[in-house]
Amino acid sequence: MAVESRNSSAVNGVDIYHLPEGCIANVLSLTCPRDASRLSLVASIFRSAAESDAVWDRFLPPDYRDIVSRCSDGPDSIVFDSKKELYLYLCDHPFLIEGGTKSFSLEKRSGKKCYMLAAKSLAIVWADTPMYWRWISLPESRFSEVAELLDVCWFDIAGKINTSMLSPGTKYAAYFVFTTKFRTYGFDHQSAEGAVGISGHERKSHTVFLDPEAARRHMYEIVPRRLGLLNQMANILRREVNPPSENDAQALYPHQRSDGWIEVELGEFFVQRGQEVELEMSLTEIKEGNWKSGLAVEGIEIRPKEG
Repeated sequence: MAVESRNSSAVNGVDIYHLPEGCIANVLSLTCPRDASRLSLVASIFRSAAESDAVWDRFLPPDYRDIVSRCSDGPDSIVFDSKKELYLYLCDHPFLIEGGTKSFSLEKRSGKKCYMLAAKSLAIVWADTPMYWRWISLPESRFSEVAELLDVCWFDIAGKINTSMLSPGTKYAAYFVFTTKFRTYGFDHQSAEGAVGISGHERKSHTVFLDPEAARRHMYEIVPRRLGLLNQMANILRREVNPPSENDAQALYPHQRSDGWIEVELGEFFVQRGQEVELEMSLTEIKEGNWKSGLAVEGIEIRPKEG
């Protein structure tokens, strides 16, 4: 079987196992991190080539040195013996840049760039008014401060990022990252509107739910028992007067993240090669006028999306 496998590796009379390691490394660098890791299990010569700096330097973004130099803790805090170690570190340890207003990391599968905009870098209406919002520290947050929603009827949050910072030829999605550990109300029966698109242009909006239980009720049309008869009748009338829209049918729901936070997608955007435009992401609920409270906002994350 071993001989048969070796013979099957010959291409045009050349046995790939007899190729120089540098040649194999060059071929591996044209694949992706996931494929290179898989091929390293095939044979020792692949394993050796897959560990080389020549391979992993190709998987790192071309401007990774410039990004690392902007690390808030200083570039000396991110120094490794090999490019593979550096790559894996950047995947598993988002680090702060630009004075702690953004974090940077890589998607492990592809090496594409990922950013999170801290709440401090977002445009939050009334965020500077203590009776509506306050800034607090949470040990589980990567940022020094998060925004706690105290009480607003006009919920309006937006963030911007230039597409030149992102990986070209890539479909991205923006995610609102938050938690509901505080006393939360106002989102249980009211959806919000999420949108992603080029600043100054019309953006496609989506119905977004921020309360996980409300999302579950909406998906299965569950009416909570605590609602009185009059409120139940009002909800029925509201649905008859305002039937579900196309956006409601494509509503986006929150999910628990592995880091303990909750996220909900706001929309997606494809970054064209050579494109330099300002991408704007927003989340609003300004139509119903009901008071809302209890969210802690960590930020908006922009990362590649499969499919």
